[in-house]
Amino acid sequence: MKFFIVVLALFAVAAARPQEDKYTTKYDSIDIDEILKSDRLFKNYFNCLMDTGACTPEGNELKRVLPDSLENNCSKCSEKQQTSSTKIIKFLTENKPEEWTMLKAKYDPDNKYVQKYVADADKDGIKL
Repeated sequence: MKFFIVVLALFAVAAARPQEDKYTTKYDSIDIDEILKSDRLFKNYFNCLMDTGACTPEGNELKRVLPDSLENNCSKCSEKQQTSSTKIIKFLTENKPEEWTMLKAKYDPDNKYVQKYVADADKDGIKL
């Protein structure tokens, strides 16, 4: 379930500069659970990704690397980033379906990545 690592990476792994063919792990210590349970923090990251609000430095990095991450199955992600991505996608699909739909429309308008990762998502119990 690596789909929308973007969305996943979305909140916690939000920053990635290629280093030796990997994204930075500088932000791996971000507490994803805190972001997901806080409406204020969630909204800030969501607005950043949707270009409707200010971005933190890690939010800007996430937006920068998201297309590459989606295209390449998060191959440059750390294990922590992959795990966080799965958690975030599951949260979005189960708890924030409107926001999930909006993110898909922006970052996957042709449904290319949903189709690409649907089998992985199913294995993780995520209904895309």
